[in-house]
Amino acid sequence: MVRKERSLLDKFFLFIKGLTMGAANKVPGVSGGMVSFVLGFYEELIYSFRKINYKAFLLLINGRFKSFYNYVNATFLLLVLGGSMFSYFSFSIVLDYLLRNYELYVWSAFFGMILGSIYYISKGFNDWRLRNILGIVFGATVGLLISFMSPATENDNLWFVFLCGIIGVSGMTLPGLSGSFILILMGNYVLLLVESVNVLLKTLTQIVTGDFSFIDNIEQLHYLKIIATFTAGSAFGLVFISHILGYVLKRWHQLVIAIIIGFITGSLGIVWPWKKEIYKVFNGEFLLDANGNKVIQNFERYLPNFSDSQTLIAIFYILLGAGVILLIDKYGTKQKEYIDE
Repeated sequence: MVRKERSLLDKFFLFIKGLTMGAANKVPGVSGGMVSFVLGFYEELIYSFRKINYKAFLLLINGRFKSFYNYVNATFLLLVLGGSMFSYFSFSIVLDYLLRNYELYVWSAFFGMILGSIYYISKGFNDWRLRNILGIVFGATVGLLISFMSPATENDNLWFVFLCGIIGVSGMTLPGLSGSFILILMGNYVLLLVESVNVLLKTLTQIVTGDFSFIDNIEQLHYLKIIATFTAGSAFGLVFISHILGYVLKRWHQLVIAIIIGFITGSLGIVWPWKKEIYKVFNGEFLLDANGNKVIQNFERYLPNFSDSQTLIAIFYILLGAGVILLIDKYGTKQKEYIDE
């Protein structure tokens, strides 16, 4: 692969981009892949994951660690994935707080960022052949259909959890397709990204303090099996989907970009700011998760009241979100294309 040597500042900003992608991956409706696309490291991400293959495995088992490190573009992967993981367990807590207390404004900012992203990506797209136009329409249609689907019920079968890992990680590799929202549709968002993560953090805290009582806790071990299976599915999905995407990007680049533009446009239906939750009800009572929170079934979208001051503030945040993306564009954050030798 053709790469430029990164400076220390480049590495710092790459870690920050990973932080942003990690926070986005946890929010239903927002795609980490879209963040990587807008911030200019999407194609390198896909091609780096493609390098995790049989050749890399041979380099590793033969002890050629430096060659393995360079071959898989490990500096890039460690910075991006490290930032993403750090964000998921730290910075995203702030995001969760903002969503709980300023939900309308947060969704408005996301909506504006996606609008700005559509402009950012589309302005460099100049191949308006019929097949590419159809690709945009296809992507937008699929994105809209996904946004209005009703979620399934929770399923903790480990094979299904592994499948959730494969599909849920799509948010990192498919711009405009939110992995978290897909998990909501599959019924396992709370199980996998809330309950199991909380149990994992609790277990790690116990291990650090020398408390190994979780070994005898059947329920805790069950959640640990679930998060381990989900992680394995995610890792497999990252490599598998990236190999497919790398192949199609190399051969049908403009068509893939067209479909991505469509996906991102269709995802506007998911992040529409003016919506209210519809909660699952059983026998006249709200269903609750393990933390006592109501389980979301879907969203009811509505048009805003333009005489309401909150609506005007929300519109300001939409403009602010779009402005952030336009500033990125103005100050020269360009997509870097990494081409296989």
